[in-house]
Amino acid sequence: MTGRLPPAAGIFGWPIAHSKSPLIHRFWLDKLGLDGDYGRFPVPPHDLGAAIRALPALGLRGVNVTVPHKQAVMAHLDRIDAQAERIGAVNTVVVEDGALVGYNSDAPGFLEPLQPLLARRWLFRMARIIGTGGAALAIAQALHDVGFTVVIVGRDAAKAAALARRFAPDERYFATLDAFRAPSDFAWDDRSGALDLVVNATSLGMKGQPPLDLDFGHVPPGATVYDIVYAPLETPLLAEARARGHATVDGLAMLIGQAAIAFERFFGVAAPRDHDAELRERLTR
Repeated sequence: MTGRLPPAAGIFGWPIAHSKSPLIHRFWLDKLGLDGDYGRFPVPPHDLGAAIRALPALGLRGVNVTVPHKQAVMAHLDRIDAQAERIGAVNTVVVEDGALVGYNSDAPGFLEPLQPLLARRWLFRMARIIGTGGAALAIAQALHDVGFTVVIVGRDAAKAAALARRFAPDERYFATLDAFRAPSDFAWDDRSGALDLVVNATSLGMKGQPPLDLDFGHVPPGATVYDIVYAPLETPLLAEARARGHATVDGLAMLIGQAAIAFERFFGVAAPRDHDAELRERLTR
């Protein structure tokens, strides 16, 4: 007697034991009463191609891919979604009619908590993005696509400049992190018509990492500060931003948002987002 296997997906990374993605996807599967699963798969870089190509044979609907695979995985796919191609990184691989198709859910997941702000009319939109890695790539592209002028801040000036020139080839919208650490007494003009964002797209501030050293003189008044780090949820950057009266967005917002997009691609139904408060509580235990 044969039967159809329950739908299953997972996440590839190296290392991967820290990933909260299984908790999120299994939480939603349970809420929907679906007989499915989502697991962690530790995949070293030299085995990435073989592991990705094995997805159809293993009966997996797809996988998320995380550090260090988001760019390397692109060489092993049959098709890549246009947005992921523009970003230059894939974090979701889906098996579609036997073909391996790459998507990037980081970009729309990042934008999700900003939608109320984006719905308003602004004279100007500017984002200062700290970081030059895969997450920064997705975030910069997402913000550029919705009309932001993007400034890239990185430890390596050459990397920051290279990323910035993807969005403003004739300008120099980049800075070094050292410049943003230095005290600033800049006198900001009226920013009431501007939507300003400051985004930490690095691991600085994560548990076990040093905090992001940022002089708030570089942060425009009224700016929203967004930190994609979610362990701890209250990073030193967000704590100081709140103390100074800035609106903040924490890393769980992006984590849950991007996971919901992947969940629907894997399992064919929308994630039950009316349980977000309970999910956030579980993720912070």
